[in-house]
Amino acid sequence: MPVQQQFTRIKLLACDVDGVLTDGTIIYGNGAVELKAFNIKDGLAMKLAGWNALPVVWITGRCSEAVARRAAELDVHVQQGAGDKDAGLRAVADIHGLSLDEIAYVGDDLNDLPALRIAGLPVAVADAVPEVIATAAYVTTAPGGHGAIREVITAILKAQGRWDEAVEVYLARMREAAVGQ
Repeated sequence: MPVQQQFTRIKLLACDVDGVLTDGTIIYGNGAVELKAFNIKDGLAMKLAGWNALPVVWITGRCSEAVARRAAELDVHVQQGAGDKDAGLRAVADIHGLSLDEIAYVGDDLNDLPALRIAGLPVAVADAVPEVIATAAYVTTAPGGHGAIREVITAILKAQGRWDEAVEVYLARMREAAVGQ
């Protein structure tokens, strides 16, 4: 099936965190401090997606307070400590009442292969390992942590003919939030 047609069926976007939402760098500070850098463009796109009936879920093998904090800011559900990502993706499908064919999964490394193999739209970030790229139906032009998720969300909503409306909903919500401050 052509990738453009696959985009039209997607009702949920799931992704890894480290290497997809970040560039894969983890910085340890004093004590238990762990720092991660998230791309603000990805964040805006995830808010836009959530407000336009395209839920976003993160499935990550690691556990991090920084990840929990960013997910809460974006109203994104996150599964941390998910060593078995295909089981995690199946659980997401069950929770949302979707078939796996209706879910896109974005990954970058070997531990993402099980989820990529069962997702309706397997996506690799541009700097993913060769095995992930070979499994993907779509490879982003942006590397992980540099707008790759923004690219995928934009592609899905545009393929579904919902991009312009999604932008307007986002802008209206931003105006409402500004008035409420």
